[in-house]
Amino acid sequence: MSFSISEKEDTIIALATPQGIGAIAVIRLSGKDAIRLTNEVFTGKNLEDQASHTIHFGTIRDGERVIDEVLVSLFIAPKSFTKENVVEISTHGSSYIINQVIKLLIRKGARPAKPGEFTQRAFLNGQFDLAQAEAVADLIHSDSETSHQAALHQMRGGFSGEIKELRNQLIHFASMIELELDFVEEDVEFASRDDLQQLVEKLLRVVEQLIGSFDLGNVIKNGVPTVIAGKPNAGKSTLLNALLNEEKAIVSDIAGTTRDFIEDEINIGGVIFRFIDTAGLRETTDTIEAMGVSRTQEKMKTASLILYIFDLSDTDMVEINRDINKLENLGVPFVKVANKIDKASNEFVEELNKKHPDTIFISAGQKEHLDDLRDKVLELVNLDKFRTGNTVVTNIRHYDSLVKTRESLLDVLEGIDNEITNDFLAMDIRRSLHFLGEITGEITTDDLLANIFSKFCIGK
Repeated sequence: MSFSISEKEDTIIALATPQGIGAIAVIRLSGKDAIRLTNEVFTGKNLEDQASHTIHFGTIRDGERVIDEVLVSLFIAPKSFTKENVVEISTHGSSYIINQVIKLLIRKGARPAKPGEFTQRAFLNGQFDLAQAEAVADLIHSDSETSHQAALHQMRGGFSGEIKELRNQLIHFASMIELELDFVEEDVEFASRDDLQQLVEKLLRVVEQLIGSFDLGNVIKNGVPTVIAGKPNAGKSTLLNALLNEEKAIVSDIAGTTRDFIEDEINIGGVIFRFIDTAGLRETTDTIEAMGVSRTQEKMKTASLILYIFDLSDTDMVEINRDINKLENLGVPFVKVANKIDKASNEFVEELNKKHPDTIFISAGQKEHLDDLRDKVLELVNLDKFRTGNTVVTNIRHYDSLVKTRESLLDVLEGIDNEITNDFLAMDIRRSLHFLGEITGEITTDDLLANIFSKFCIGK
C-alpha cells in the first residue's frame, strides 16, 4: 500500500468507530479540504470561520433532505492527529446514516481512506516516528493492563528515545571516521579507536538488553500459550472451567472425553493467558483419541508454559517422577499441579511436598487454592523487569532490526581488533545506523511502510 503524490494531497474519509449499530458513530476526514467539504453539507455555523478544537451542532443535508443532526469537531492544521485539517462528525449510530453521510462527502470530493492512512499521514507529516505509529495499532488492540502500558510507553516515545540516543552517539563517531577519509594522506585521527570500542561495547550491552526483553514483550502483546496437560480424568477440563468461571469444557467421569483441544483466554494480573485444554496423555487404541493425544504432544512442544496436572487420588510417586522427567527434557517451563487435594491422603501429600516443594495443591472441582496457581503462573512470566519501567520490545520488526544491529556492531569491534581501514570500518558503522534507523523510520522504503500500515484498521 503505497501512495502517489496526488493521493497524499487528497482529503480522505472513513468511519473511525467500530462497524455496527450503536448510540453514536464518528466519521473522520483529513486533508486540506476537510473543513470546506464538510461545510458544504453542514447547516449551522460557517465551519470555515470557526476556531480549531471547537464543536458545533447542526444538520447534515443532501440538498434539502436532512440526513441527521450531528456534532462537528474541528481540528485545524497543524494542531491535529495528522497535522492536516481534520473533521470528526458525530452522528447517530445507524448504518444507514453512516453510509449516507460518507457517500455524500465522497460525492463532494473526499476519497475513502485506506487501512492505516490517517496514522501514516501523521507519520509522514512528522507527528511521530515509525515505532510510535506502530504503537497506535498496538494500543487499539491492547486487551490487558500490561499490553496497554507497553503500547502507551512506546507511543509516547519511550522506546524511540532509547533508539535515537544509541543512533546519535554512533553518528558522532561515524562522522569523525568519514572526516578521516578526507584527510587520508595527512594520517590524522579524529576518532579515537579506544573511545569507539568503548562506545560500541556500551551500545552492544543496551542492544542485547533490548533483544533479551522480546520474550517478555511477546508475552505482554500476544499472551502466554499455556497447555493444560495430564492423564485422562486428572481434572484438566474442570480446571479450565474453574479458571474461566464458566462451563466451557465438557466434564465427565469417562476417561478420554476431551479428544481435541479447547482454547480460551484468561486475564491474570494484567497478563493474557491463552489456556489450551488438551486430550489426556495415555496409550490408547481409539483412533480419534490417539489423534487428540498426538496433538496434545505437539501443543506442549510449542507452548510457553505447561500446567502439568495429576490426580492425587489416582496416581503414585513413580508415575509423577516419570512425567516430571519427561517435561524437564521437553525444555518448556511447567507448573506441577496436584489436583483433588480434598480426596488425597495426608501421607501422600506430605511425601509429595517433601520431594517436590514447588507443587501447587488445588481442588479444581471445589475451586480451592486457585489463587496459589494464579500467583505461580504470574511468577513464571516474570513481569518485574516490565513493572520497574524498563523498555520492553514487543514488535517482531524491531526485534529483527536490533538483531541485525548487534551483528553490525560486532563487525565494528572485529574491524577495530583487526585494524581494518577506515572505509571498511565506516561501512560497518553505517550498517548499524541503517538498522537502528529502520526502527524509528529515519530509514524507510515504500514496501516497509505499506506492510506496516496495511495492518491497521480503516479509519485509524
